Amino acid sequence: MAQLLTGGCLCGGVRYEVAGPLAPIQLCHCGQCRKAQGGPFGANAPVATADVRWLQGEDLMREYRASQAKRRVFCGTCGGPLFSQRDEAPETLRLRVGTLDGDGAGLEIGFHIQTASKAAWWPIENDRPAYPNAGP
Repeated sequence: MAQLLTGGCLCGGVRYEVAGPLAPIQLCHCGQCRKAQGGPFGANAPVATADVRWLQGEDLMREYRASQAKRRVFCGTCGGPLFSQRDEAPETLRLRVGTLDGDGAGLEIGFHIQTASKAAWWPIENDRPAYPNAGP
């Protein structure tokens, strides 16, 4: 039986569950992720769209397209980011792992991507692979 993880937005209006365990976290340092998350990187885990069940708040979900082929989905009430999804890969969501309930015990960082455009004020101080552009 798959592990069920739960999460939601900041105000609690959007709630979901996802069949886990999650893939290792991908830290994206591109300028769009930094602006969308309000921090030095976006922390994402790819999940199969079919493994996510929206429990409440789908009517609150809004999207923004900083890039034509990718939508960033967030709560329209609190602005909390939820996931992104590329048009050419509708079967996969890039879940914002900060939206998970709890402390994330058991999750681990897999790698860093887009490090060529990382914030100068945030050093990468771990031994995980780092890619200047897109990752594997």
